[in-house]
Amino acid sequence: MKTIRVILVAAALAAALPGAASAQRRGPDSLGADWRAQQDEARGGVQSGRLVPLSRVIEMIARRVPGRVLDAGLEGRNYRVRWATADGRRIDFIVDAETGQIISGG
Repeated sequence: MKTIRVILVAAALAAALPGAASAQRRGPDSLGADWRAQQDEARGGVQSGRLVPLSRVIEMIARRVPGRVLDAGLEGRNYRVRWATADGRRIDFIVDAETGQIISGG
C-alpha cells in the first residue's frame, strides 16, 4: 500500500514538473497571477491540519477511477483535480479541501 502511495505521489509530481518548467520559460503569469499564493495557502492549510493533503485526494480518486492526474490545485475552498482515465477520458473532480469529500466528477 505504501509503495502505491509513493508511486502516485511521484506520478503527480512528475506530471506537474514539466508544466512548471515550461511555464517559467513563458513568463511569470502563465499559471495565473496568483498561483504562488494559492500554493502557499494550500501548504499552510495542510500543515495546520485545516486542509486534507492533495496527495490523499489523488489516492482516493485513483482508487475510484483508474488513470492519472493531469493537473491539480486549490481553487477557493476546493481542490480541482483534472484526471485522465485509463480509457482516455478527462474528468474534472471538485473535492472539498477541508473534508476530502468529492463534490463533483467521476
